[in-house]
Amino acid sequence: MVSSLPRAAGAQRTSAPVELSRGSATVLVVEDEAAVREIACAILADLGYRVLEAADGEEALRVFGANMAAIDLLLTDVVLPGKVRGRELSERVLALRPNVRVVFMSGYTENSIVHHGRLGDGVHLVGKPFKREQLDRRVAEVLGTAAASTPEAPNVVALRPKRDA
Repeated sequence: MVSSLPRAAGAQRTSAPVELSRGSATVLVVEDEAAVREIACAILADLGYRVLEAADGEEALRVFGANMAAIDLLLTDVVLPGKVRGRELSERVLALRPNVRVVFMSGYTENSIVHHGRLGDGVHLVGKPFKREQLDRRVAEVLGTAAASTPEAPNVVALRPKRDA
């Protein structure tokens, strides 16, 4: 016999349901942990994005080469196995197609994109583990700026606004 758990007395939903965006861009997801890659790809596909995937930097470069004109955003882990890490992957992709947007994923606070406790200028990051809404918001934010940018505009969006000195 299966029974449902009773609702806690006085328990209420404290927030309204989150409205998620609907995407139409093509995203290349690069993540060596299969479970994380599958979740990220499933979330993005469910939101309407076309999703390509790779397990490491070398595979990502092959996928990118075969789909170069179609890819709008690179979502890559910072720490990848093999010779091509996330930062180098983004640099190589941007050398070929400067208008591709980049979002890094990381479960670490100290890595190749964090310098003295601060993110490098122009780096966009989503921390792992992430919630569906966090990934949606970050990807939509970065892609939203892509439509309004010019060729001279930065291709990696800053995570935080700069403060006046």
